[in-house]
Amino acid sequence: MNTAERLVAAAAELLDEGGEAAVTLRGVGAATGVSHNAPYKHFASRDDLLAAVATTDFRALAEAWQRIRTSEKEPNQRLLGALDTVIRFSQDHPARYRLLFNSPAIAVRGGPLTTAADEALGVFAAIVEDSQAAGALPAASSDNLAILIFATAHGLIDADASGRLRSKTGWAEVGTGLQILVRLLSNSR
Repeated sequence: MNTAERLVAAAAELLDEGGEAAVTLRGVGAATGVSHNAPYKHFASRDDLLAAVATTDFRALAEAWQRIRTSEKEPNQRLLGALDTVIRFSQDHPARYRLLFNSPAIAVRGGPLTTAADEALGVFAAIVEDSQAAGALPAASSDNLAILIFATAHGLIDADASGRLRSKTGWAEVGTGLQILVRLLSNSR
C-alpha cells in the first residue's frame, strides 16, 4: 500500500471511529506515522481526502454489486442482495455512508469520485434492469426505477439511523421494508 492509500485507509478508520469531524489531514498523518506535512503532498485539502475515501467506497460497492449481479440467484434475489449490501454498509460504516449519499460538498467534487459513483450506481441500475428483463419488475425506465428503489432504501436507512424505524413503532426493519417494496413492484407488472 502506498502512502496515499494508507492515508485514505486511515481517514476511513477515523470516519468510522469519530465521524467526519474526526478527519483532519494532521490526524490522518499521525494515524499513519508520517510527518504532519506528508498528507498535503497527496491531498490539497481535507475535502480531497474525503473524496478519495468516498471514491474507494464507491468502487468497493460497485465490485460487491457486480459479484451479486453475476451470481446464480434469481433476479429479484440479486436486487435484494444488492440492497442488503448497502444496508450493511450503512450500519457498519454510518459516517462513510453519509459521506457517500448525504454530503453535497463532497458529491460535487467531480473527477474520479463522480466516475466511481456513476459506475456503482450503474451496476445497481443493471441489476434492476436484469429483474425487468426477467419479467420480475414492471416495465419502466431502468434508471428511473433503480433510483426510486435506491431512494426508498436510502430513506429507510436514514429513518432507521434516526431511530424512527423500529419494530415497536410499527415500522418494518429496513430489509423487510425493501422486501415488501420489491414484492409490490413484482406484483404490479
